[in-house]
Amino acid sequence: MKVTINDVAKYAGVSIKTVSRVTNNEPSVKQATIDKVNEAIRALNYQPNLAARNLAGTTSYVIGFIYDNPNAYYIIDMQNGILSACRDKGYELLIHPCDATSATICDELIAMVKHSRLAGLVLTPPLSEDPTLLAALDDIDAHYVRIIAGDESKQSCGLTVLVNDRHGAVSITRHLIDLGHQRIGFISGDEQHESTKERFAGFCDALKHANIKLKPEYVVDGRYSFESGVEGAKRLLAQTPRPTAIVACNDEIAAGALFAARLAGVDIPGDISIVGFEDSPFSRQTWPKLTTVHQPNQKIAQIATELLIANRKELRQQNAKVFTPEPVVRDSSQAPKHACD
Repeated sequence: MKVTINDVAKYAGVSIKTVSRVTNNEPSVKQATIDKVNEAIRALNYQPNLAARNLAGTTSYVIGFIYDNPNAYYIIDMQNGILSACRDKGYELLIHPCDATSATICDELIAMVKHSRLAGLVLTPPLSEDPTLLAALDDIDAHYVRIIAGDESKQSCGLTVLVNDRHGAVSITRHLIDLGHQRIGFISGDEQHESTKERFAGFCDALKHANIKLKPEYVVDGRYSFESGVEGAKRLLAQTPRPTAIVACNDEIAAGALFAARLAGVDIPGDISIVGFEDSPFSRQTWPKLTTVHQPNQKIAQIATELLIANRKELRQQNAKVFTPEPVVRDSSQAPKHACD
């Protein structure tokens, strides 16, 4: 038999209204009462009817995850992080993939927010970095949190979770430089993503600090995809002299670069070192396993969602949460065969 709110109230020794106030996260409920009701919910395995909750009052309990990203692992990590926070706080999740380049993207998302009566949106790049879209959401008083590339110095309004991609790129490039590499190539991601710009800026910072001149022919435009890594590596391997190491803008690109190098008979890391970014499953499924930069996407999404749920628009925190990715050294990087390389 399905457990009802009446059963929970009876078990906890409180009124039905009190149970409702606790499950709706309403203020002014004593902590002892909250603990008692939550214990009853756990003991009876009570599952509130969130759809009915949404229809019954003015408060929504649905979070929207809006994204345009070809990386399936990134999306899965984000989704799992958001789900973790939603389940903990009694919210549902609505997932909405879209085309960030569409001329009607603003109208599409505004219509979705209004139709679905969302409590808030979790926005990921490049949507979270689109000022036109953000202005449109502000016009309808939408509640949202942005996940964007940047650090403490980046000016941000409203709820923001920053990922210090620049620091991560500096660190992974320095790793190669410390191994003795001087000729280092770079395969870029999608140009509309701020993370691409930040990671390239960090790459350049590391070269400059080591007094290594940036060679334009060693920088290849690309996208966040395996195929882009294949094509980018082919171009870099055709250079004379070719790089002794490659920094790829994410692990998917790095995996593609590694694949292209092995097809060409180039040994990894004996002939060339290849490193990635994000520490996705791609980095552990290649042979050899990729040296990369650990970016805790699931945790990032969880924290972003917790901020969203905890803060209504008029109470948005101005201090952004910052994540700093750090290198994970595995098997795809080593010192060049000749110290002068």
